[in-house]
Amino acid sequence: METVLPPELVEAARRTIEANRAAGRRIAVAESCTGGLVAAALTELPGASDVFEAGFVTYSNEAKAGLLKVSMDVIDTFGAVSIATAWSMARQALEHTGADVAVAITGVAGPGGGSAKKPVGTVVFACARRGGDPADIQADRKDFGDQGRGGIRLQAALCALELLLP
Repeated sequence: METVLPPELVEAARRTIEANRAAGRRIAVAESCTGGLVAAALTELPGASDVFEAGFVTYSNEAKAGLLKVSMDVIDTFGAVSIATAWSMARQALEHTGADVAVAITGVAGPGGGSAKKPVGTVVFACARRGGDPADIQADRKDFGDQGRGGIRLQAALCALELLLP
């Protein structure tokens, strides 16, 4: 199959599609720093529509608030790259779709935009499941280091696909 995407990303997407198809689950993604890379990887595969419900690319804070209804109070208080924002993105992706599980990704891909508390390479993930307890926050922060914008985005996309596995 011809693709412009890295082979390891396409293979991770294939595993995610196949595992969720077998589990009878529909998935959604809410992406910021990956800019739609996870959705692109999923839709690279024939039959993705059996599993992939929707993808939101909410790069700006205004898009997070407008499209996903993430509270600007959350963004202003904790920052766009935070567990609170990622969790809200994932929960809202579920609310706006018929998906069974949603993953959110928000981070600092660089080369600029980092800070002492959130350096370049900081990415926060959240995974929400339909019917799950909203108080049971499933989110994590990873530091991929400054391996370049493309490297950070690829690692973040791979991690998000892993989180979507049943």
